[in-house]
Amino acid sequence: MPYTIPQKSFFSSKCAKQSCASLIIASALTLVTAKTMSYADTADALAVPRPFEVGASLSGNYLAAIVAGAERDTLAASTFFREALRDDPKNNDLIDRAFVAALANGAIEEAVPLASRVLSHDRTNGLAHLAIGADHFKNHRYPAARAEFNKGGGDRRRDITSILLTAWSYAGAKDTRHALDSLDTLKEDAFIVFRDYHGALIADLGGDAAEAERRFKSAYNAERNTLRVVDAYGRFLASHGRRDEALKIYKDFDDVVPNHPIIVAAIADIQSGKAISPFVKNAEDGAGEALYGLGAVGGRQGDELASLVYLRLSLYLAPENALAIVTLGDVYERIKQSEAAIDLYNSVPRDNALRVNADVQSALLLETLGKSKEATDHLSAVVAANPKNEEALTALGNIQRSRKLFDEAVATYTRVLDLQTRADKGQWLLYYYRGIANERRKQWPQAEADLKKALELNPDQPLVLNYLGYSWVDQGANLDDAFKMLRRAVELRQRDGYVVDSLGWAYYRLGRYDDAVRELEKAIDLKPSDPVINDHLGDAYWRVGRKLEAQFQWNHARDLKPEPEDLPKILNKIQNGLNEKPELAGEKTGNKGG
Repeated sequence: MPYTIPQKSFFSSKCAKQSCASLIIASALTLVTAKTMSYADTADALAVPRPFEVGASLSGNYLAAIVAGAERDTLAASTFFREALRDDPKNNDLIDRAFVAALANGAIEEAVPLASRVLSHDRTNGLAHLAIGADHFKNHRYPAARAEFNKGGGDRRRDITSILLTAWSYAGAKDTRHALDSLDTLKEDAFIVFRDYHGALIADLGGDAAEAERRFKSAYNAERNTLRVVDAYGRFLASHGRRDEALKIYKDFDDVVPNHPIIVAAIADIQSGKAISPFVKNAEDGAGEALYGLGAVGGRQGDELASLVYLRLSLYLAPENALAIVTLGDVYERIKQSEAAIDLYNSVPRDNALRVNADVQSALLLETLGKSKEATDHLSAVVAANPKNEEALTALGNIQRSRKLFDEAVATYTRVLDLQTRADKGQWLLYYYRGIANERRKQWPQAEADLKKALELNPDQPLVLNYLGYSWVDQGANLDDAFKMLRRAVELRQRDGYVVDSLGWAYYRLGRYDDAVRELEKAIDLKPSDPVINDHLGDAYWRVGRKLEAQFQWNHARDLKPEPEDLPKILNKIQNGLNEKPELAGEKTGNKGG
């Protein structure tokens, strides 16, 4: 990452800088994600902190800030560091920490003055230069912005952040030639798509359609399945009266990634004759796009704090960059800040193509927070307003299944499948989900048909192999095929404790207790905190005569908060052990997933 932000930035006194050679690749443009949702209405909606009850002392606020940073609560960290700094305004360590925390929280107007204070004692702090440069850019002070970007980078030939933002600063000053010349210093093969993508955007903004098309073609030919490239190129073609060509590249993408809301909306707009706006309307949009791409890569590489900072700066420059907010919300989900993610998703304008996806994700997060009524109400309203939206219906089915409303879940999944007009490998998941729901409501013929269909669509899918294979073993049916499936599932997911547990429990159900112990011990190593696996291992130990160890596993299972219906069975085993004559088939208590 060009301006590296260590994960301990809330705690360290300096933010290091580093060249971007490791960031590389056009994958910075690869912005198609499984979840595509959300975007904010205004920059203020992202940056304004909710009130916190701050401490009365420097030490109290400082410690609270440290704890908040450790928990990745950017809002609280920013708030408490700010309060601590008020009590000790000359403390350079506090200044550094407060700056990073404010930046990560999106409080850019607070972060910029802090950046100046950082530079007063650390002139080489690249992140501070980046923040000040972004502020200059926001206020159209392009030469001043460029000067800050140049100070913040490492090797100018390799620091992609500096090069991209410098190019966009020239574009802001209407100097398209210098902008393109700056980009063309990116000679490495790894940067070619990045260079041509932004070069096309700059040329188009500068009115050079021929140069824009040349660069768009180059980027598109290299990355035909990249959402941002496709959307930008499609918009360029459509805005220049070449709607048929635009429609083709959108449909080609849809064949690879079906039903992406941005692509669906673009196709509908073109077919209806609606005017197509350019992808980038000004230099701020372009600079925001560059920072967004870098932030998205940081997030996928596991550098969440760096991702937060880049995305916050991106949205400071371009507050309506939908996918930037999508990515930001996703980062907050990954760092377990669900309420912050919900706030982001709920700020998506209602007329935006991503709004439905944002609402779906908000509902799923509400469900994980235990707010079941809010989740149901939220999602039901989405489905009522969008009865043919497959993502919303699938999410509703998943919530119904998680609440053991299996009849309702089957009906909902069926609605989704009925909406689909073409066979697609991705449908395996819907058949798998419906198969689980059918099996749980004791409709095995329908469940078996669904699971077989899922396997037909995705023949080597370990989850399906696991579930169908175990079900057959449990019923004493198709045993040879069943064990082949279970062994293959374990081969494919050797680190999945639930899958390994299924193989072990299948051995147990057939009375092969030594084999069961071997596999269940592997499963417990992988998932030591799962009550079902602990319970299974206890049963297997008992059957091979290791009764003290069995008691230990059952007690552990009891303490791990098993399902309410399982707890009495576990307590009975702790008190009385197992019956001498085991049942070898029929009871479906295995950990098949779902």
